[in-house]
Amino acid sequence: MANRNEKTTPIPTGQTVERITSVLGAGVIWQGKISGSGGVRMEGTFEGQIALKGLLVVGETGKVTCEDIRAVNVIVAGAVKGNITAQKVEIRASGRVWGDIITTAFATEEGAFLRGQIRMEDAVELGFESAETAPAAVQAPAETPKVQIE
Repeated sequence: MANRNEKTTPIPTGQTVERITSVLGAGVIWQGKISGSGGVRMEGTFEGQIALKGLLVVGETGKVTCEDIRAVNVIVAGAVKGNITAQKVEIRASGRVWGDIITTAFATEEGAFLRGQIRMEDAVELGFESAETAPAAVQAPAETPKVQIE
């Protein structure tokens, strides 16, 4: 039962609550491009381009290889090979990053690994085009891998 004298802290009206809208599951291997708005959680293996107006979570089983990751917020609990540009970057204890980070806010847990440089800025330009306002979309590469069943 709640105490009537307890003070609650309301969420400021300008603050958005981020949520995951798409998941790349464990055991899935994907090559291509992910862009748009919304949150994406990677538990599988991804290689390609990422540009999100939202949250990117690389889970403990996730492996991402990307020359440049651009997202509003990035949380790494798995492995990332590539540079990260985001307003906020967090590397969890199980997280490993091989690449440079450009951000306005950075957090890490004890045990996290980073081989690269961190550049803190007052503001980060993510370079999103206005056409990328649709929900997060996953695009397959131009050539679809062929599957042979024996």
